[in-house]
Amino acid sequence: MSSPPAYPGIRISGCRALGAEGSSNAESLDRLLPPVGAGRSPRKRTTSQCKSEPPLLRTSKRTIYTAGRPPWYNEHGTQSKEAFAIGLGGGSASGKTTVARMIIEALDVPWVVLLSMDSFYKVLTEQQQEQAAHNNFNFDHPDAFDFDLIISTLKKLKQGKSVKVPIYDFTTHSRKKDWKTLYGANVIIFEGIMAFADKTLLELLDMKIFVDTDSDIRLVRRLRRDISERGRDIEGVIKQYNKFVKPAFDQYIQPTMRLADIVVPRGSGNTVAIDLIVQHVHSQLEERELSVRAALASAHQCHPLPRTLSVLKSTPQVRGMHTIIRDKETSRDEFIFYSKRLMRLLIEHALSFLPFQDCVVQTPQGQDYAGKCYAGKQITGVSILRAGETMEPALRAVCKDVRIGTILIQTNQLTGEPELHYLRLPKDISDDHVILMDCTVSTGAAAMMAVRVLLDHDVPEDKIFLLSLLMAEMGVHSVAYAFPRVRIITTAVDKRVNDLFRIIPGIGNFGDRYFGTDAVPDGSDEEEPYTG
Repeated sequence: MSSPPAYPGIRISGCRALGAEGSSNAESLDRLLPPVGAGRSPRKRTTSQCKSEPPLLRTSKRTIYTAGRPPWYNEHGTQSKEAFAIGLGGGSASGKTTVARMIIEALDVPWVVLLSMDSFYKVLTEQQQEQAAHNNFNFDHPDAFDFDLIISTLKKLKQGKSVKVPIYDFTTHSRKKDWKTLYGANVIIFEGIMAFADKTLLELLDMKIFVDTDSDIRLVRRLRRDISERGRDIEGVIKQYNKFVKPAFDQYIQPTMRLADIVVPRGSGNTVAIDLIVQHVHSQLEERELSVRAALASAHQCHPLPRTLSVLKSTPQVRGMHTIIRDKETSRDEFIFYSKRLMRLLIEHALSFLPFQDCVVQTPQGQDYAGKCYAGKQITGVSILRAGETMEPALRAVCKDVRIGTILIQTNQLTGEPELHYLRLPKDISDDHVILMDCTVSTGAAAMMAVRVLLDHDVPEDKIFLLSLLMAEMGVHSVAYAFPRVRIITTAVDKRVNDLFRIIPGIGNFGDRYFGTDAVPDGSDEEEPYTG
């Protein structure tokens, strides 16, 4: 998506957008800068947000959570919209982070990522470390930043994928051992003094904002910050400011103001400018909205079931257990008991599709036995809350030391669309075979979102196994069409889904029957999680 147009000559209550106006020092920017120019009825059950979800940020008024992300892909399972990336540039201590947080609060949209350029300082050599300890290293020069890592990180975030971001220690001038993990978002705000100082980086930004703050104010803020937060002394801060910070601003940072779509004088005090920015971002997000569940409901009808589907053989025993759990008169105790039996059979059946290789062991009698052993690294289970977690004991019973992750997906009561509210996945999950568990799949909307999350965390598609006690043909087709290499495994497939997205003849709402919660008379079989 192209950047919003500049508005030459316009000034709105201190917010100005620049066109061809610029600064001098063109030679110093030769390498860095490009030429300027160019529904359904809502659910009845009340649900609460996952209490363990960490907040994205705390403001003076409220806490903003990274919750409720709507689909970022289409019915084909591919990304339908890139995240909207906002670049915030400006001098050191100009108030960029404060402006970013004010924009996030005013946007009031879920799934916003704040990415700071301060995380991407290069690893210093021993000689540079010594210079930095004596305030003789220039941290305000473009060469101090790892632009290759910044660009690759921003590209992955825009694609909705997870990234690992370094954590920089300003006291020791080094990267910490542990990196933090960020997941893709609807809006990305990238802030830093050199936010506009690279051609490739500029092309990734959909909107560019320059925070213009008086140099005296910036110096006072920098003194306060570096002394109180970074353990510096006043003499060292002033020395560094005069030797590096101010010359770098004049040579590299201020000239990039001409590349900004909007310039915000006075930083966080300019609420008119922030309101204008928020209005534009909202308009961009509205253009990118889509309905996945409606598309799924109208697609893939009358197609043969895919070859990636495996249904547990319908023996009299299996059919007898289905008869019990489908019966509306079955007590909760019996429902749980026979559901667990089916889950155990389903898990055992699914494990037979894992890769195995020949191996030879020696028996206690000293004889060789030519057998098979698992050919992968390890197995990880991921449950789609809340019903999916009921399958975890069966997986643990047959897979020793299995790792477990969770994904919380809720249905938006107004739109009927699935929304991602929370996820916790084991580290290095991309190397594992992943067993994705949900008890019922009707349209496949929630299952598709969960698969998309795993793919965004670099799990290969052919290493994902979707397990469900009961699926509708629509859900099978939806998942198989979007992700043709995902193995789909279930104990039964029913023909129809009604207008309320219930599987017919179905099993009812599995979570309500298993946990003993109140039934939803007009909701779908896909779980709306209980977190109380």
